[in-house]
Amino acid sequence: MKHVTGLRCVICGKVYQPDELLYVCPDHGNEGILDVEYDYAAIRAEIGEHLPAASGGMFGYRPFLPVAEHVPAPPLVVGGTPLQEAPHLAQAAGVAELWLKDDGRNPTASLKDRASAVAIMKAQELGAEIVTTASTGNAAAALAGLAASVGQKTVIFVPKSAPAAKIAQLLVYGATVLLVEGTYDDAFDLCLAATEKFGWYCRNTGYNPYMAEGKKTVTFELYAQLRQQRTAVASPITHLFVSVGDGCIISGVYKGVRDLVAAGYLAQMPKIVGVQAAGSAYLHDAWANDEDVLTKPPIAANTVADSISAGLPRDRIKAVTAVRQTSGAFITVTDAQILAAIPTLAQGSGVFAEPASAATYAGFLKAAQTGLIGPDARVALILTGNGLKDVQSAMKSVGQAVTVPADITAVERVFNKTLA
Repeated sequence: MKHVTGLRCVICGKVYQPDELLYVCPDHGNEGILDVEYDYAAIRAEIGEHLPAASGGMFGYRPFLPVAEHVPAPPLVVGGTPLQEAPHLAQAAGVAELWLKDDGRNPTASLKDRASAVAIMKAQELGAEIVTTASTGNAAAALAGLAASVGQKTVIFVPKSAPAAKIAQLLVYGATVLLVEGTYDDAFDLCLAATEKFGWYCRNTGYNPYMAEGKKTVTFELYAQLRQQRTAVASPITHLFVSVGDGCIISGVYKGVRDLVAAGYLAQMPKIVGVQAAGSAYLHDAWANDEDVLTKPPIAANTVADSISAGLPRDRIKAVTAVRQTSGAFITVTDAQILAAIPTLAQGSGVFAEPASAATYAGFLKAAQTGLIGPDARVALILTGNGLKDVQSAMKSVGQAVTVPADITAVERVFNKTLA
């Protein structure tokens, strides 16, 4: 925490000392999410002229993180995920460049390992016996996996409707799993009630201010990798796409961009485009209609992309700010477009994405088709989760395999029929 200077309420702007509060601004209840502020000159002096290479993982950027120096990082290597160029997909969409940051390659197969690594360190810093979170699956798996690596106990609140593969991850890691008969929002509220009643350390995004700080490291890695692969570093990308549910990933991505600009590592922010499922479009609608997200009521969210299904996004203030402050946009895609994007992305790049992650690519395609981005656009997509998280949805997006007897003539018949 040596470079943290304060915690600023995103509603009233009041600044608190780093050790003064645990979660939110007391003047605004659970809505008073805090933004972590840093001494950027000191960070720059410690790191030097260039960002560290991404190969070392997220803790190569520890001066940018709000964790005590004496607390060790978890043994699982989080971050250092691949960045690949996708020229065939770029050409098909009619843009200059397309880059894919594949965070499904993290230890528990999602970007949310980054936040959970910070959560585990903060819990150890405080001596917490139990860490808890509410999740549709990925954040829970991330917390359970990182906790298992250090022997930390966890209690997880998950909607009963979460994909079986995600629930299996939690149980394998040894978490205590409570399947909530209700929505993600119900699980979130129950988790907060348990946090208050039992004194557990809460990882919930949009409540714990440090979760976006972990997630922002994906931005640091992205720019470090781009710098290694390109000579033009002043503005290597024009648009950055990320899928949005609760709003914490997009707010983390934006915080990373802000940090890089403030520390002098980036000259200009890209436009950040948030992609929402049409059935869970709270933030898109608030942005499009210029609504106040503090007073806008919850919606009934329903989408195949469970990881971005949120009736009341908890980090909504920061999420809308991320788009507005970068002159970006929100865009919506249907479930059909999301499912279609899974094989298209996989066959054009080799990256297998779960629905919430494929939504990012679907939003990129829609942006290109509608003229939101043009032929000069240099685009990066944050792909947040691996397709093995939800195989059932992936199977809906493709045709059936062909069953044949162990006979070469049967194979010949199949291909003769295909070629006919």
